[in-house]
Amino acid sequence: MLLILLLALPLSISAQERQRARELGIEPGILTPGPYNAITDVAGVSVGHTTLVVGDSIRTGVTVIRPHGGNIFQEKVPAAVFVGNGFGKAIGFTQVEELGNIETPIALTNTLNAFLVANALMDYTLQTPGNESVRSVNPVVGETNDGWLNHIRGRHVKQEHVFKALENAQTGIVAEGNVGAGTGTRALGFKGGIGTASRVLPEDKGGYTVGVLVQTNFGGILQINGAPVGREMNNFYMAEDVPYVVDGSCMMIIATDAPLSPRNLKRLAKRSFLAFGRVGAFSSNGSGDYSIAFSTHKDRRIPYTAASIERTVKEVGNDFMSPLFLAVVEATEEAIYNSLFMAEDMQGQDGRIMKALPIEQTLKILDQYKARKQE
Repeated sequence: MLLILLLALPLSISAQERQRARELGIEPGILTPGPYNAITDVAGVSVGHTTLVVGDSIRTGVTVIRPHGGNIFQEKVPAAVFVGNGFGKAIGFTQVEELGNIETPIALTNTLNAFLVANALMDYTLQTPGNESVRSVNPVVGETNDGWLNHIRGRHVKQEHVFKALENAQTGIVAEGNVGAGTGTRALGFKGGIGTASRVLPEDKGGYTVGVLVQTNFGGILQINGAPVGREMNNFYMAEDVPYVVDGSCMMIIATDAPLSPRNLKRLAKRSFLAFGRVGAFSSNGSGDYSIAFSTHKDRRIPYTAASIERTVKEVGNDFMSPLFLAVVEATEEAIYNSLFMAEDMQGQDGRIMKALPIEQTLKILDQYKARKQE
């Protein structure tokens, strides 16, 4: 669910209705998406946004991903992180790396709000019924810097906004583009935002689902389904006469219902960066690029209070991981496309305008390179 606070200016200055990449014939890969083509195709995963568009300079928000609908601290999920380029303010990652689990919802926001959002996640967890005796919480927060469009020094995302996003988190369709943590972002020369996609493996490969949600705010040379869109539009890093900011960040959140160990979740997280490269990114010096992967499989959950010394759990074997690797690459690539296709023009602080990806021009380039499905 999306919460928009006090719109003093239009959220969009674009009259064209936006569509997701697949609706426009852009179908990367060979695997089939889930019903929603979203991270929420992984059963139990929910997403909530709070979007802040206030006056002429506040363009930010928070996005939360809940791995399941229960008490996550009491039923932790196995997880792993992978750092592509560590120029970021990632919170909680060392404990995930050490213990191999996540014990709070995952939150995404802007750089200077990461610590306030982490504090809110901690408060939320401590207030959750059943956690009355908890004395240590590891909140997991990722961020990107939206300070070009947004008055980032104001640190406008407050506890109430985090709580609202958590309360409004839903399964099913996920809002994309200029929402939540993607409100003020920009990517690959255009307006960035939140994007999501999924893939479902054939039954003989396990029948598992992999879902990805991204917060895009990075530069490079945009490619879509192999077509050099950024180059053809003369909008790319190091183009001669185009002012272009290549630094930024990207957060990639990966969910799966496959019973994976933290070790294989890390291997899954690593593969998302193959898609990051496919779309034209190269992790510039000032880009904080991270992946977080978790499994929702009930047999892999880690209880806060162990009933016995030993555990017996299911686990996908190494020899059967390749289809999951393919799924995460395809879903990440399409999620990044959706963040661009669903974003709209945004006007922010100091009258700055970030234009969205021009759909008609993009489709002409894709057709020129035979990079989309034709009716």
